[in-house]
Amino acid sequence: MAASIPEKSSVNEETQMQDVEKQSDISTEPTTALDPNLIGWDEPEDKDPANPQNWSSGKKWLNVGILSFITFLTPLASSMFAPGVPIVLEEFGSTSSTDATFVVSIFVLGFGIGPLIFGPLSEIYGRLPVYHICNLFFILFTVLCGVAQNMDTLLAVRFFAGCFGVAVITCGGGSIADMMPPQERGGAMAIWSVGPILGPVIGPVTGGFLIDALGWRWVFWLLTILSGTITVIAFVGLSETYAPVLLARKAARLRKETGNTELQSNLATDQSKKAVFATAIVRPMKLLVCCPIVTLMAVYISIAYGLLYILFTTFTFVFDDVYNFGPSTAGLSFLGAGIGSLAGMFYVGVLSDRHLKKIIASGRKPTPEDRLPLFLTVPGSLSLPAGLFIYGWSTNYAVHWIVPEIGTAVTGYGMMVLVMCIQVYLVDAFSIHAASVIAANAVLRSVLGALLPLCALDMYEKLGLGWGNSLLAFIAVALAPVPWIFGWWGERLRTNPKYQLNL
Repeated sequence: MAASIPEKSSVNEETQMQDVEKQSDISTEPTTALDPNLIGWDEPEDKDPANPQNWSSGKKWLNVGILSFITFLTPLASSMFAPGVPIVLEEFGSTSSTDATFVVSIFVLGFGIGPLIFGPLSEIYGRLPVYHICNLFFILFTVLCGVAQNMDTLLAVRFFAGCFGVAVITCGGGSIADMMPPQERGGAMAIWSVGPILGPVIGPVTGGFLIDALGWRWVFWLLTILSGTITVIAFVGLSETYAPVLLARKAARLRKETGNTELQSNLATDQSKKAVFATAIVRPMKLLVCCPIVTLMAVYISIAYGLLYILFTTFTFVFDDVYNFGPSTAGLSFLGAGIGSLAGMFYVGVLSDRHLKKIIASGRKPTPEDRLPLFLTVPGSLSLPAGLFIYGWSTNYAVHWIVPEIGTAVTGYGMMVLVMCIQVYLVDAFSIHAASVIAANAVLRSVLGALLPLCALDMYEKLGLGWGNSLLAFIAVALAPVPWIFGWWGERLRTNPKYQLNL
């Protein structure tokens, strides 16, 4: 994982611990190698305009903005027609409680499959081809959702829409790591991270009114229009950011201009494309299974995400039964979680980078664990169960609807803080393979986000809203110390030679 050829060539002369420290260095920019046939960034590296980290602020934020809108749009599709699920079930003649939740959450199950393919592909062929191809297929399957004539077809095309829609969610963190230095990364990750949380919240709000006015199929026509528009903008405005691909193109151009066939990127590998693909395609699962940091963080955030999706997939039914909300007003029940998520985004986005800049100003080199300070992780970890307790018992006793909304806002705040802290931590710890580590995290998170809600309505029926949500809150309490522990002792585990992987 070393970032330059001089480091690679001297690896046999260094100790294993030094090699481990290089692998976990949050700076992974390539440097120009001593061998004149190895091509890197022009010297000085911090001035080379071809290096994405040296792009103008305008160009960087244009790319972040486009990626952020797509990461908002695809999760929006996951739940936008949730308020219309009872209408869909009636139209297709289904009375299954499993269908009622699965038709929403199967989209998220697709989120669990796509990262295994698109994350590694982005580290072979670059981010841009993956984005463009997946955006086009997402549009196709969204259209097919709109014309579905039975529940089986709707479930199938929703699954594939999720598979292709997850590309930017999987690779966007890698693109941000490509462009942004660590001390500026938190704010960009905050904007990008809000989509997967806020999309499923805003979707039902707008979807409820749209379904009331035009019917549930118009949800997919609106998504097609929005996704088609941003896809055109992406073709024009997005730029490739992945350093190995950019340097490979530079080497190819110089070979053509100079006639020197020996020129190659200093990040090039001697492996064939087939071998590179075989290595890359198993990398997310290798990280998930064999790297304790990725495993434990993924388990934690996945369970938290699953708990949140239990709420998202049942809001319509709970607020209909308890407060007699119709399709449009049931959509408004998602606003509490949205407001809380925005609060969490601003809290982490501002304080995380400010904390890192203070460390740099003090003369200490920051580590990935500096992304997990207690003033961020403690409020996030405790807000998640606190909100679940408030929501559960207030709905159980039919307290005024504003009280459960406050509960969902607290839960949304905690969820956003946790997602952002953990994702930025993993990106900083595995910068050169950021897309793969985000993919590993997304796989388990999406699977649990899709499957846990399947038992939600049955759980509420047997335990009630009070004890049912309390059970979820107790699980969140038990997991709360996980990010605190990694903030204290994560570096020891991360730099332990026993857990280093050949990625």
